[in-house]
Amino acid sequence: MCSCSPPLNRRRMLGLLAGVAAAPLVAGCDEIGGFPIRLVSDETVRQLGVESWQRIRAQTPVSQARDLQQALQAVGRRLLQAAGEDPARWEMVVFARDEPNAFALPGGKIGVFEGMFRVAANEHQLAAVIGHEIGHNQAEHSQERLSVAAAKQLGLRLVSAALQIGDVAYANEIAALLGVGVEFGLELPYSRRQELEADELGLLTMARARFDPREAVELWRRMERVGGRTAPAFISTHPAPRARIEALEQILPQVLRNS
Repeated sequence: MCSCSPPLNRRRMLGLLAGVAAAPLVAGCDEIGGFPIRLVSDETVRQLGVESWQRIRAQTPVSQARDLQQALQAVGRRLLQAAGEDPARWEMVVFARDEPNAFALPGGKIGVFEGMFRVAANEHQLAAVIGHEIGHNQAEHSQERLSVAAAKQLGLRLVSAALQIGDVAYANEIAALLGVGVEFGLELPYSRRQELEADELGLLTMARARFDPREAVELWRRMERVGGRTAPAFISTHPAPRARIEALEQILPQVLRNS
């Protein structure tokens, strides 16, 4: 008669498998240094950024507000020069959309929506927005995100193959659990880390360009007032406004001392 060990509890088995599959990916990423392995080439990242920008330009109307376009160019040039970048190699456009948002794409592309100008009360607060986007680009966050996505897909493919070879029961449930586990365990916290890193780089660039970094805190207070209901911070790809304000307040003294 076989003296086998008692079977694993079903929930425990799923948890163990999810942990084993996600561990190699999470172990390769830390909250300070980012994802250490580049799985996507710089040229591929740049090309994806340019193609995405072209699609956005084709599908989203450009703002006809000349004063907003001029404000973006003036503030953006000062920040880029302070960051050691050549403004001639960058393209910055205000788009005719109401939501207060902005984005950066590889290849030196920055988009700002008209709605952001209703939140940013002055050029210093606009500089906080643009400096943040320049920070994303200089920190190569798009490269990091694409490498994380590639690692995730590779990890899930390996787990899927192992499940098929081993004829593991509940394979569908395990695959579903892994999808959630990798997303919330790696990608979303990683995005929040990137956001805070871009904030810090943006403050430093603001100070070098002779904008007032303290206005970044006021910008996010204004964002908090107009933001309405938002997702809880722990499942948001961006830090909640309150968490962001607290992080900025911690960074500011050092930025002001060094400016």
